[in-house]
Amino acid sequence: MIGKVTWQRVGRVTEPGRYMFTFGWVNISAEDLAIWKQFPDASFALVRMLTADGEDEFHLGAFDPGDPDDHPSLGG
Repeated sequence: MIGKVTWQRVGRVTEPGRYMFTFGWVNISAEDLAIWKQFPDASFALVRMLTADGEDEFHLGAFDPGDPDDHPSLGG
């Protein structure tokens, strides 16, 4: 079971879109990419989407920015 995903895990994609990975399809938005550009070590929760064809498809949900010591604006 996949619970969270990092930018590295999805191949550091640079464009929003729908991508196939080992665990299923992931829809990555421009907003998701903006967060990863600001917090490259952030991990997102994967949220399963209901699909008519029964394929595993996810979008990115809540995120953890990573180590706060790496981000002074977060108190580190």
